[in-house]
Formats: sequence, C-alpha cells, structure tokens
Amino acid sequence: MMLTEATFAQAALLAGQLDEQQTQLLQLLCRASCSSLASRLREGITPEDCKADFVAAASLFALAALNEAGQADTLEEFRAGDLTVRRSRTDTPSKCLHHQAELIIMPFLKDGFVFQGV
Repeated sequence: MMLTEATFAQAALLAGQLDEQQTQLLQLLCRASCSSLASRLREGITPEDCKADFVAAASLFALAALNEAGQADTLEEFRAGDLTVRRSRTDTPSKCLHHQAELIIMPFLKDGFVFQGV
C-alpha cells in the first residue's frame, strides 16, 4: 500500500462517516499532506524510514485541513443600533490536530528557525 493510500485509510477511519464530497476532499488533502510533509523531512530520511509516524502525522494534518474547510463561521455578536455583526471561527480542534501531528513527526523534520550569533 502506498503512503498516500495508507494516509487516506487512516484519516478516513478517524474521520468517521463522510459524504462523497468530503471523501474526495479528504483524498486530495491526504495527497497534499504527504507531499508537504515529505518535503520537510531531514536530509537522508525518507517517508518509508518513519512510515508509521509519517502516516499518522499526514492523516492528522489532512483531518485538520478538512475540519477547517468544513467549519462555518459562528455568529458571536449582533446589534441592531449602529449595526454590529461579529463572526468568529472556533478552530481549536484543527489547531489541536495540527499540533499533535507536529509532535509525532518532529523527530524526523529539518531543523526550524535557529538564531545565529552576530
């Protein structure tokens, strides 16, 4: 099984019941997650070297993106006098999924931003 197929299988299992459009979107997001994540791996490490962690992280990234895509704005405030309408997005679940994915795959990623002396 290819990594993208394994990632989709795991993401679909975690997502639960999806309609046809959501399923197609999740497949696309899994392919994008795998591609993006593979480009972030340290030199000399392939996705197959860390397959279980790679699939887990990529599926969580895809689920976070799916959650963000399907998330509707919620009306937070509405006033009639001088008309004030405020909407907010509660993206806490997406941030949590994204954070968990980062923690899983972190040991295999290139070093991030580093301060250097002057």
